Amino acid sequence: MMSHGFISSHPRATKSQTWPALVSFKGSSLTAFVLPAPAPPIVDPSPRRPKDRPTTAMENYQKLEKVGEGTYGVVYKARDLANGGRIVALKKIRLEAEDEGVPSTAIREISLLKEMRDPHILRLLNIVHSDGHKLYLVFEFLDLDLKRYMEALPVSDGGRGKALPEGSSLRLQQLGLGDAVIRKFMMHLCNGIRYCHSHRVLHRDLKPQNLLIDKEGNLKLADFGLARAFGVPLRTYTHEVVTLWYRAPEILLGGRQYSTGVDMWSIGCIFAEMCTRKPLFPGDSEIDEIFRIFRALGTPTEDLWPGVTSYPDFKASFPKWQRDYTQALCPNLDDKGLDLLEMMLVYDPAGRISAKQACNHPYFEDYVSTPGPTTTTPANPTAARGASYFH
Repeated sequence: MMSHGFISSHPRATKSQTWPALVSFKGSSLTAFVLPAPAPPIVDPSPRRPKDRPTTAMENYQKLEKVGEGTYGVVYKARDLANGGRIVALKKIRLEAEDEGVPSTAIREISLLKEMRDPHILRLLNIVHSDGHKLYLVFEFLDLDLKRYMEALPVSDGGRGKALPEGSSLRLQQLGLGDAVIRKFMMHLCNGIRYCHSHRVLHRDLKPQNLLIDKEGNLKLADFGLARAFGVPLRTYTHEVVTLWYRAPEILLGGRQYSTGVDMWSIGCIFAEMCTRKPLFPGDSEIDEIFRIFRALGTPTEDLWPGVTSYPDFKASFPKWQRDYTQALCPNLDDKGLDLLEMMLVYDPAGRISAKQACNHPYFEDYVSTPGPTTTTPANPTAARGASYFH
């Protein structure tokens, strides 16, 4: 395995082996991203707390049940036997070429993610490299995501009246997604993404399914950074098409250079969906997704988006839709909310609002951090197992 300055050479693993985090924070940035030349590995010398003791083998995890098959592989609910039996999510990463082992680039990227610490990011607790070609990521376990939260809303409130996952840690007396809750979720989402972007990590696949909700009603980002390590496949582990509904237009048009703007576009789509209870651009193919965006926002021109005609998949023959400014993208949003939404859905990635700017937007002026929703036993405690974050 090659050395890249911040990850040392290791022999090919034949037994279960944990890959430690080989970077550390220095100030507010990850040193691994700015090293100009190969250097000895940087290891955090601080002692680990007992609950964060590293485990060295898959035998330390007792699989309890399979909870889903997501974009990157199978996910299990498991017990961490080496850390007091805490419940964790065990994500087995599906590799395109398992016979060739785990790519060093993937190990490097995932090792960086292990150092990420933020209240609005799902903790990556451990990385286990097993049998030379299997990679397991160990996360804190949360069993409710934003998609299921919205689906569990009463039909009268735009939901589908679905039951929460069996054994869900979030038991709500009254499910709600009013203005205050949307503002809270948006603040948590923007803060989590601001942290990721400040450490040069993009998500690239934000959607309600990987925004998890803890028992206090706090939102946490899951799967951040996995796209850089493993790519975003066209189909999931179970061959389902990965949703395009939250994908930025520069990606849909074949752009190869990504910026932080791809995540801000996704946040805008999620924002609108929370307000209307319906996906903003529910395309069923890449061209359908592009055309849905163009119909709503107008077909982009060079004046509106410099360089758009140079994207690989942009066609001069695209229909020339004009935007109807009399139709608000989200009619039930107030003026400040609409302004934030519009700034997130700017065509030109360079002109899109940043996560830091979004956190300081007037939409959040009246935001007050509040406890999560009141908890109690749900009216219907039986439901399909698992959480849709894992689907």
